[in-house]
Amino acid sequence: MNKTKEYLIPFVGLKTGKHHFEYQLNNAFFENFEYDEFENSDIKVNVILEKQSNMLELNFKHKGTINVPCDLTSEDFDLPIKGNMKLIVRFGEEFNNDNEELLILPFGEFEIDIAQYIYEMIVLSIPLRRVHPGVKDGSLKTEALERLNELTIKEQKKEDKKQKEDNIDPRWDKLKQLLTDK
Repeated sequence: MNKTKEYLIPFVGLKTGKHHFEYQLNNAFFENFEYDEFENSDIKVNVILEKQSNMLELNFKHKGTINVPCDLTSEDFDLPIKGNMKLIVRFGEEFNNDNEELLILPFGEFEIDIAQYIYEMIVLSIPLRRVHPGVKDGSLKTEALERLNELTIKEQKKEDKKQKEDNIDPRWDKLKQLLTDK
């Protein structure tokens, strides 16, 4: 992936303390990562970088909406997402990003590219199952949803009849008669 200059933070020139960075993301950001799971996106990302003498501490927060298809009805809807992540940057002999919460940069580095971390944080905050809010409250009327409802009702009726037939066992009836014959 190409480094995007917009997400490079040159930390060498910053004073010790907290520094705020704000990004407004849309689909162009995700195209850099060849990620096309949703139709449209509008996400605001806040990054707080706390520079200390021997390390950096980054706190990421994001909030926004993405336009995705419903898993049940295939209707597009705006799904609200939010999340946060913490990253600690230490300095060492060689680059190491094996740990998801700790990044080790070589001593000579003067900037950090946070695009990959923003991307991972947002993608991991998207739920695996995306259901249109209209499905949950019953306000969405689509042909696919009506067909699903027809099928589930028939299956439940068949299961109920089968359970009633399975529950009746003549041996239990005989035992119940013993209790009532006294």
